[in-house]
Amino acid sequence: MLDKIGIAKRIAKEVKNGYYVNLGIGIPTLVANHVRKDIEVEFQSENGVLGMGPFPFEGEEDADLINAGKQTITTLEGASFFDSATSFSMIRGKHVDLTILGAMEVSDNGDIANWKIPGYMVKGMGGAMDLVASAENIIVAMMHTNKKGKSKLLKRCSLPLTGVGCVKKVVTNLAVLEVTKKGFKLLERAKGVSVETIQQATEGHLIIDGEVPEMEF
Repeated sequence: MLDKIGIAKRIAKEVKNGYYVNLGIGIPTLVANHVRKDIEVEFQSENGVLGMGPFPFEGEEDADLINAGKQTITTLEGASFFDSATSFSMIRGKHVDLTILGAMEVSDNGDIANWKIPGYMVKGMGGAMDLVASAENIIVAMMHTNKKGKSKLLKRCSLPLTGVGCVKKVVTNLAVLEVTKKGFKLLERAKGVSVETIQQATEGHLIIDGEVPEMEF
C-alpha cells in the first residue's frame, strides 16, 4: 500500500518530456519532486507561475514564491510570472498537456467531485472547473477509500461535480486504474496489495483483464 509520496512517485512516471503540467492542491503538488532528471517539464500554477520546481528545503523558503495552494515553492531557470487572466488563457486555450488533481470522489464513467462537501464552508471551486473542462489528459491522485473505509471510486458521485466524464486515469494508495467506457480498468496494484482487496475497496465497476502486475518505480 502506498503513502502520499508513493502515489506522487507513480504519477511522476506519467509525465513525459516537453509536457506542460498543472498540479492541483494536495498530493499532486508532490509530483514535481519526483519527475525524472533527464526530461524537461514545465509546471504551471493557475495563480500565475510557469516553471515551478520542487518544494524548498527548510530554511530556504521565499514567502513571495507560492503555488495556488499557498505553499512555498521554488522556480527553475527561465521561470515566468503573470496575472491570473494570462494563466487561465493558457488553461482554457488547451496549452496544458497534463492536469493532475486530487479528488474526493471519482465515478466509473470519469466524473470528478473535488471542490465541495455539502454543509461545509468553502471559498469556491478555484480553478478546478476550468482545468477539467479544458484538459484532455486528467490524472487523479487520491486515497482509494475515505477514513471510514468507504470507497471513493464509485458508480456515481454523491458530491457536487467538478467535471463530467473527464478523468482518464486514477492513481490511489492501492492501484492504478484507467477510466474506460465500461468502467475502471485495473492496470497495476500497489506492492503487497491483492486484486481481491482492490475489488472490495471499489464500488464502481472494476474491469480485471488477466494478470495485474505490481507497480514499478
